[in-house]
Amino acid sequence: MTKKKIFIIAGAVVLVAVLAGLVLPKILNGSKEELVAEEPPVVTAQKPQIRSIEISNELIGTIEPDSIVQVTPLDSGEVTSVAVKTGDTVTAGQLLCVIDTKKVESTRIAMETSRITYEDAKKNLDRYTVLHAAGDVSDADYQSTADKVEISRLQYENAKISYNLQLESSQVTAPISGKVESFNISIHDMISPQTPICVISGDGGKSLTFYVSERIVNGLKTGDSIRVEKNGTDHEAAITEVSTMVDSSSGLFKVKASIPSGDNLATGTSVKLYVTAQKAENVLTVPVDCIYYDAGNPFIYTYSEGTLKKNAVTIGLTNNEYAEVQSGITADDQVIVTWTSELYDGSKVTLAEENTEGDGTEVETSASAQ
Repeated sequence: MTKKKIFIIAGAVVLVAVLAGLVLPKILNGSKEELVAEEPPVVTAQKPQIRSIEISNELIGTIEPDSIVQVTPLDSGEVTSVAVKTGDTVTAGQLLCVIDTKKVESTRIAMETSRITYEDAKKNLDRYTVLHAAGDVSDADYQSTADKVEISRLQYENAKISYNLQLESSQVTAPISGKVESFNISIHDMISPQTPICVISGDGGKSLTFYVSERIVNGLKTGDSIRVEKNGTDHEAAITEVSTMVDSSSGLFKVKASIPSGDNLATGTSVKLYVTAQKAENVLTVPVDCIYYDAGNPFIYTYSEGTLKKNAVTIGLTNNEYAEVQSGITADDQVIVTWTSELYDGSKVTLAEENTEGDGTEVETSASAQ
């Protein structure tokens, strides 16, 4: 063998060895990867639970007296005396002020004149009664005298009513018991029926006024309980009035509530209140985190025999934690409540057995929505 041939054979051997060194590990590694099977992702599932979901709204309201009256006079005149001041507590019928209406004396005189006329007519009738019994007065004359007495009596009664009304007009009294929130007149002031004399807030608790949007007002009704908070103290209140007409100044619906235990709440102050605008009782629910959306359409993954199923669902009331499921799954389905990147319809998964079922108890939940 020549020296040139020896060099060619040696070069070929080296080339084969290099190629073997490069290719063989890849072949071996490829075989090893094919032998290692990928493990399905582990997921957690639980059955839907029956709950009552509430949506609570935080609002601001104003404290008012349970009853409040603005007092105005019945007639015009000069204030001759005042009997109360702002902050006083009064009882129904208590004198507030006196007004000189210039008519009290004239109506009193008219009443006295009518009284005298009536009494004279009665005395005359007594004489006619004796004469009629003796036959000295005809039946017609006697009846005419009796009629005059009845007319005099009616005139006297009418004069008394006029006097009492005029006296009432001059002596302004409290229409209800309560606290004088403001007293706006002084002695010698000239007032009229258009002049507010004072404002009286009634005894017996406080009321609350607040305004809500159309979305909230549709969920409120008379008798509903609400929670009122002021300076860290809670008070229970009950709705007494829900307006069906939009308030022109606010564009919202006015709602009133009674606070029986709110005597210590100052009139005119603002308080926080919490109302339940929406509620779904004893409905099928799932955690909100297990609901997904495809082009705006909600769906839920469920587990069955190692495979995931994509279920289109209809969602009802939802708060921060749970959502009402109206259709698409049943109470026996196992809903996937964990997330992995390998969730899709038909995906093979391994179930974490210890979390496959809920406790089946009813739980009431609520969340605050602004």
